Amino acid sequence: MNKLNNIYLRRRNRLVLETNNAYDTTPMLYVATMVKNLETLGYTFSERLMRECTRFTLPELTAFNSWILAAVKQAKGAHRVHKPMYPNFPSQVMEMSELELYVNAIFHYWTDGKWTPPSEVKERFPLVDITQFTQIDLGSDVDRFALFTQLASANVAWGAQDKEDVEEFVVVYGDNLLAHIPSNVPQKENAAALSQMLLAITTNAADLVGKFCHTATDILRLAVAMSGGDVSLAVKPRFKNFKRAERVFLLELLNAVQNPVEDMLRWKGYWLRLGEKLHVGEYAKRFPNAVDAFSKLRNNEKVETFNSVVEQALRYHNADTLMKTLTGRAGDFARRLDHVLRNNKSQQEAIVASFKTVANKVSTPVLLQVMTHFKHRNTPTRLRTFFPKGNVTKAKAIENNLASIPQSVCQSVVAVCENALIERFRALPDLGNVYLDDKLANYGVPFALRSSSKSLRTLVRGSRVPLDEKCKTLRFFCWWKNGSDRTDIDLSASMFDENFQFQSSVAYYNLKEFGGCHSGDIVDAPNGASEFIDIDIDKVRAKGTRYIVMTLNSYSRQPFCDLPECFAGWMSRQYADSGEIYEPKTVADRVDIAADTQIAIPLIIDVVDRVVIWCDMALKRHPSFQNNVRNNLSGINVTLESFATMKKPNLYDLLKLHAKARGNIVESVEQANTVFSVANDTPYKLEEISSEYMV
Repeated sequence: MNKLNNIYLRRRNRLVLETNNAYDTTPMLYVATMVKNLETLGYTFSERLMRECTRFTLPELTAFNSWILAAVKQAKGAHRVHKPMYPNFPSQVMEMSELELYVNAIFHYWTDGKWTPPSEVKERFPLVDITQFTQIDLGSDVDRFALFTQLASANVAWGAQDKEDVEEFVVVYGDNLLAHIPSNVPQKENAAALSQMLLAITTNAADLVGKFCHTATDILRLAVAMSGGDVSLAVKPRFKNFKRAERVFLLELLNAVQNPVEDMLRWKGYWLRLGEKLHVGEYAKRFPNAVDAFSKLRNNEKVETFNSVVEQALRYHNADTLMKTLTGRAGDFARRLDHVLRNNKSQQEAIVASFKTVANKVSTPVLLQVMTHFKHRNTPTRLRTFFPKGNVTKAKAIENNLASIPQSVCQSVVAVCENALIERFRALPDLGNVYLDDKLANYGVPFALRSSSKSLRTLVRGSRVPLDEKCKTLRFFCWWKNGSDRTDIDLSASMFDENFQFQSSVAYYNLKEFGGCHSGDIVDAPNGASEFIDIDIDKVRAKGTRYIVMTLNSYSRQPFCDLPECFAGWMSRQYADSGEIYEPKTVADRVDIAADTQIAIPLIIDVVDRVVIWCDMALKRHPSFQNNVRNNLSGINVTLESFATMKKPNLYDLLKLHAKARGNIVESVEQANTVFSVANDTPYKLEEISSEYMV
């Protein structure tokens, strides 16, 4: 159960202790000593958890101590030894001349990283920063299992960490889990991934999996999941050679779908490749409906589809046909609403009225996105930003040249969405008196976490996390280990002014600049290597800087996913020269860098508003350029402007709708039955939000 406890600790800061003794057997002194060691990593125990620990025998407590230290060190990145090129960073770098730094770098490069400048490691002054501890509390089996239920019920596509956690529950509980699977797994990608796990690990899941497959695309996703592919279908799948029983199972599911051809045409190429793997011709008599569908695809038989009707109506501005067709598919109506309104200016009120009749059939995530889009529809912005589907997050930005829509029409759409959501939420259990923290407006609503990196705290992209009031220095860090060959990862910080104009960068070719300081460029990491950057907030602000973009570049061109380990993050430091270079208790966040890319942007710092803008983004690079921050400034600039100006649904707006529908908003925590606030980690309970508040 340690792996489940690891999940519980990471997601809830709680633990289930398997103590078999009815009475205290170990003195509290031993427990207090263990907790004191944990405090060096930024964690402490609640009183009831400490008391429960006294029920361990001493050998049991010793084993538990080893486990939790390892778990917490892993979370904070302290499980690795951090050795920068200049071990007395930052003072050592600041005291050296540019000539010394240049000569040392040249010798390092000439030897492919085997030579490093000799340095006497000086004793460092103990850490004097005042830091807050994360408290770990005693949990329960029921509460821990509720995590699985929330993840399975989430109305948001899982990220890599979510998938791993769900699979761990399936492995631990096996067939005993089947009775606890929610009757409805609303997110199609999650349903496919869960189905694959159940089929692979349990022995009697076929009937349950069949209930999740309602359309041809559901079955396609399942086949992709069984082949180890991307269930978002953003990447061309490579189907495995299915066993006969698997082929029969998939064809049986498809045979039961009524009129599957239109749905199959959306992914025609994928289906034709899958048909070859399923040996469709062998089952003509057994599964006639499925075989007929494949035949129509192969013979290119013309089928009038929903999309073809809509496109024709848009082309000829036929509003009546559009409304009649789209009301049959409310979700498509919502996604196309802006285009339809722009295309039929004389019929805009009628279109909104038509949308109103089906708004209650649109999913909560889509309604929230439509509501927010039209709320800010006419706010001037230079760019429109999109995040294409897939397991790697990349942003696409284009000029915002959309034709205007009257503000009154936009407000009508917003009202339709709000009313539909409030009416839907009224059916949920009463919340009583609700306290709503207005700081939640800085945190995004989770819509798609499929490409989220594993991190200390999972956040929605675009969320704005306040810097600690005492923070004077930002310390970026990264650690990596060579892949199959010598690997050179470069950590950089780029400065931009309030108009998103580039000013300067701190990088391997510019170790001291603009109030920033780099720990030195390491180009080979057979046993692991670290790079650090310190940013003095007051100094960079004095130079007119507003934004600092943290970037990792694979200079040696290996994708991050090919490395055994690579992670990055940032620390909040008051006194840069006190404490060790890597102080776990000052780590604000740590993220695994494991995407199939060579450039990563974990975060942006707004030093004027003193917030961290969470990005967790990947960029492509031009193959003819050296892969460093200087040669990718255009992509970095677009990413910065997109994140700094984007308007996305936020938690405050979502939870306010729930409060209106299900309770009464009060002014203080003391008056409340239900509390939504940053202080009680509401923005980080993403599985709870996506399963219970996005229904």
